[in-house]
Amino acid sequence: METRRKMRLLCCVIAASVGLLVGSAHGDRRAYVWTYEYMTMPKGTAELEYYLTLKGADRHNFSDKNTWEHQAELEYGITDHWDVAVYQRWQQTNTAGEDTFEYTGTKLRTRYRLGEKGTNLLDTLFYLEYKIPDGSGAPDGLEGKLVLAKDFGKFNIAYNQIVELNIDDESDVEHEYAFGFSYATDPKWIVGIESTGNFTEDKYYLGPTVSWASERFWVAVGGLAGLNDNSDDVQARLILGIPF
Repeated sequence: METRRKMRLLCCVIAASVGLLVGSAHGDRRAYVWTYEYMTMPKGTAELEYYLTLKGADRHNFSDKNTWEHQAELEYGITDHWDVAVYQRWQQTNTAGEDTFEYTGTKLRTRYRLGEKGTNLLDTLFYLEYKIPDGSGAPDGLEGKLVLAKDFGKFNIAYNQIVELNIDDESDVEHEYAFGFSYATDPKWIVGIESTGNFTEDKYYLGPTVSWASERFWVAVGGLAGLNDNSDDVQARLILGIPF
């Protein structure tokens, strides 16, 4: 019964998102699903985003666990260069004979970009995120990103250097990256390729990404394949954005 109640709550969040289909789709339109770009919400505007992430069963390590991560984000532009966001998260786990669905906590995020696009050698953005778990005893976390990006006509390149640390144990630090390269075929469609990795755990991934925008919403979808035995076989992510 508890699982059903949580599922209904998640459906209500998604339904509310669809009900807010107003405004322009260009508030925080994403070309990538793992890599952040040089972009913040314009001053006084808001956007609701829904993330669905699949971490597939790692067959070569004889795992049968599939994990579905759900995330709802509300972001707001304080200035044209600075925005803030709050996330709510849920997780569904499927294994042979057992399915679970649980609330996994809150995240608070802020981004700040330097200058205007094209004025510096590399467009630079700073990202800071505070993770608050669901009260299960898991430690709070802090994540920082340095985002470097550049446009070359219809082409874009973006790189994120990522540091994650455990608030309760400052020696528990992980170093990661995300990288994206994309091409805007027209104003509606962007196609690209992404790579992510965790230097600390020696995990690396690569795969394609597609983004599409209408007048009222945008959606981006991507998939990754593991590049070594430490990496999961497959990951996939969908992001739906609704500015208002």
